[in-house]
Amino acid sequence: MKDQKTRILLVENIHPVAKEALEKEGYQVDLLAHAPSEEELIKLLPAYGALGIRSKTEITKKVLDAVQSINTIGCFCIGTNQVDLVAAKGHGIAVFNAPHSNTRSVAELVIAEMIALSRQLGDRNTKAHEGEWVKSAEGSKEVRGKTLGIVGYGHIGSQVSVLAESMGLKVCFYDAIKKLPLGNARVMATLEELLQESDFVTLHVPEIPETMNMIGEKELSQMKKGSYLINASRGTVVVIEALVSALKAKHIAGCAVDVFPVEPSSNKEKFSSPLQGLSNVILTPHIGGSTEEAQKNIGIEVAESFRRFLKIGSSSGAVNFPNVDLPVKQGTSRILNVHRNEPGVLGEINGIISKAGANIEGQFLSTDDKIGYLVMDVHSSQADQLATDINKLSRSIRTRVVS
Repeated sequence: MKDQKTRILLVENIHPVAKEALEKEGYQVDLLAHAPSEEELIKLLPAYGALGIRSKTEITKKVLDAVQSINTIGCFCIGTNQVDLVAAKGHGIAVFNAPHSNTRSVAELVIAEMIALSRQLGDRNTKAHEGEWVKSAEGSKEVRGKTLGIVGYGHIGSQVSVLAESMGLKVCFYDAIKKLPLGNARVMATLEELLQESDFVTLHVPEIPETMNMIGEKELSQMKKGSYLINASRGTVVVIEALVSALKAKHIAGCAVDVFPVEPSSNKEKFSSPLQGLSNVILTPHIGGSTEEAQKNIGIEVAESFRRFLKIGSSSGAVNFPNVDLPVKQGTSRILNVHRNEPGVLGEINGIISKAGANIEGQFLSTDDKIGYLVMDVHSSQADQLATDINKLSRSIRTRVVS
């Protein structure tokens, strides 16, 4: 069962560096500029062994159930909520992302928006373009000495923390998971404490059930009067209608929003939001990580994950898969097997190898609660037949051979 699926599909204008890197490895790479629909994916994907997406392409259970050829999916972004990770795991498909490559870009945007809100730059810029001269210090403040509250102290939140502190802000943060503070940042025991103390609140949390509508009417009322909210995380974290009410009541002095509950699927689709037309509101089209540097770094990072998984079976960094990174044994064939994590599977596989008289040079099995991922190097010209026999086991999900 030699892995012959060498075609890779990259969609949503992924940086060309990814295509270049993968083609150097001998893969045929095809590109699509748009985010394919569910129906389009089902038609396209049987011709491919790997798929690269960004944030707009939805990989549903229906798609995964219909397509058997895909070995791996790469999210060329931080988030992976656009992929049904449970269904992907069930089909033995490893999903990779780029958790580090665009953190600086998002952090810099947050700092820029904080200053822009504090100086009302969006409104004053608009008025200047319209010919209106608003030269006044009223409502315009420095950020130095103010308190920035960071909700979610992961890769991005911690970088925002360092940048903000270097500008003279006091920093506090709240995270559901215990995190080590950087610099002089203070840990807050509750979200309410952070909201009550902060002049600026910036959100950096994943899209999970616990963060759905995390900032609503109650939380907005807990924020200091005249404070600012920045959301560059996920659109479902903030209740937009409640935010609109808080802005109109002048309780919140302004906000910057880069992500929305419903976003256009392409640049040709019209964007609409209840936040449009409100004063001191900065709206950006999900561009937190959209810098040339970030997109290039993401392209390099995920392309390398593809290369290592497809070439040698390394699942290091996969978000839904047991992590295995076994050094390659020269002169061997590598059999990769994904199976249901049930007692006795490894014994059955080793029985097949023993019966064929093949010599195992290296073997590593890693499991989670649902699946086991086995990487095995064998000295045998029968590797393809061995993989075929292993794949016939009732509890096998996916098996392939790489050399």
